[in-house]
Amino acid sequence: MRPRQNILEIFSTFIQFEGDRFSAWATDPSLRRSMQQCLANSPQHQSSQKFWALYWHKQWQNNATIRAREHLTAYLQEVCFWAAQKTAAGFGSSQYSLSDYFQMAIARIEKILNNFDPQQGVALRNYAKAIFNTTMREILRQRQEVDICTAWGLLRKISQKRLMESLQQVGLSEKTIARYILAWHGFKTIYAPQQARASRKLPRPDKATWEALAAFYNSQRYQQLAPDETEIDDETIEKWLIACATAARSYLYPSVTSINKPQQGNSESELLDQLAANEGESLLTAAIAEEESQTRQTQTAQMSQTLETAIANLEPPLPEILQLYYSDTHTQQQIAAKLGMKQYAVSRRLSKARQLLLQKLANWSQENLHITLNSDVLKHTSTVLEDWLSAYYKPTESSRTE
Repeated sequence: MRPRQNILEIFSTFIQFEGDRFSAWATDPSLRRSMQQCLANSPQHQSSQKFWALYWHKQWQNNATIRAREHLTAYLQEVCFWAAQKTAAGFGSSQYSLSDYFQMAIARIEKILNNFDPQQGVALRNYAKAIFNTTMREILRQRQEVDICTAWGLLRKISQKRLMESLQQVGLSEKTIARYILAWHGFKTIYAPQQARASRKLPRPDKATWEALAAFYNSQRYQQLAPDETEIDDETIEKWLIACATAARSYLYPSVTSINKPQQGNSESELLDQLAANEGESLLTAAIAEEESQTRQTQTAQMSQTLETAIANLEPPLPEILQLYYSDTHTQQQIAAKLGMKQYAVSRRLSKARQLLLQKLANWSQENLHITLNSDVLKHTSTVLEDWLSAYYKPTESSRTE
């Protein structure tokens, strides 16, 4: 698989399979435009996967938008692919291909997005990797078990809660569901195979059992259903139970639908086309502002530490001259008298101290902020240094009262 080269690709392209192998990265034009807009608004994050993963996940948490989900689906393509490949290798005799495993896993992405908590300190990719692996194993276990059961074995195993959910999912009315559930209760009560067999091999009930099931239903319908319920025969109750088994199998074993499938009734339209073009700008701005604020605080702390260390390493009496000049607002004449020096000596030492600190600050800026030094930069740096020295030596409230 060719690794994706940049943030634009990572958040707007999807794996394309050919047969059962990776073929290419397919670009989603709508997502590409979305990422281009975001990158234009935030050029300093051109290469930060972590930033954009957290940004789109925050969008998902706040608005649960399709666009945010699709960007994160694109982001997690490789993680899902490698998890699918691992599962395919571990279940070599399975009926499913690599692309089947991939689609099964990526279809569960909302579960990942809902449960992922950035505060736990785990990267989204690592969290998704663990969930993809677990999800595929569980799906495989359930599907293989459901797939090999006969309709009668499935009806013996399923719970009433699951059966009702299955019938609701296919859109049946409450009245019809109540009829089917009563028929199913009769099946669970009466159908008891004499020979112990695995549920996947349970045979179709015989004629006598169907007649007994119909009799059970007809005797219970007045107590458990509406008074106008009509009597049914054994063929009808078999038809109902087969419908129950079909609904249960569909519910427990849903078909996999491609995330790139066009909308029903409009093959040229995509869900992403319905989204607003300027979605999420305020969140992006807030995320950038928060990160920039944290960055400034960190840089300020590092700069202060650099200058404090530089002052501590100055040769005497340079630290004392700085202290007197900036803290006690002595004039050079007063400092000279206090230290028993000439005024010009104080002036030279004060200039020397500033120059040494300016050099330290310029070096730090060049190394940490990647600033190219020139006359304008040095002039600005000198101003920053003067402001910092004034603030650093500014008398505190407690020192004034001493």
